[in-house]
Amino acid sequence: MHLTTFSDYAFRVLVYLAAKDVPGSLNEISQAYGISRNHLIKTVNVLEKNGFVHTKRGVGGGISLAKAASQIGLADVVRCTEPAFTIVECFDKEKNKCVITKVCKLKSILKEALDAFLATLEEYSLADITSNPRELIKIFDGARS
Repeated sequence: MHLTTFSDYAFRVLVYLAAKDVPGSLNEISQAYGISRNHLIKTVNVLEKNGFVHTKRGVGGGISLAKAASQIGLADVVRCTEPAFTIVECFDKEKNKCVITKVCKLKSILKEALDAFLATLEEYSLADITSNPRELIKIFDGARS
């Protein structure tokens, strides 16, 4: 199983906002992680579209969590940031050209593994991975100095 960089960045944005517990900016988040601000723009847009964050322009604005960290499920984030869970070609009905698909037993095992992966993520929220805000903030603040 491999998550896209897009999912990684989405989690990073959410972790930053949950740890800081105040609105942040794209520049702050970009500097904290050493990643491109341009990459974060699309990420934040998708997070906003899916109800995880709010954005406000101008003075007093910024990016903030749209709901409590305990209400943001890790599986929900992955489901909105991953375009598809095409672990192998046969998971994609339109592009599948594997000749053994009809009799292959691997697909059902991989589907079971994917379901278990998502079931595990269902057990956790953003609050579970940001229960150490002081340590996180120390690292974020150090990255900007």
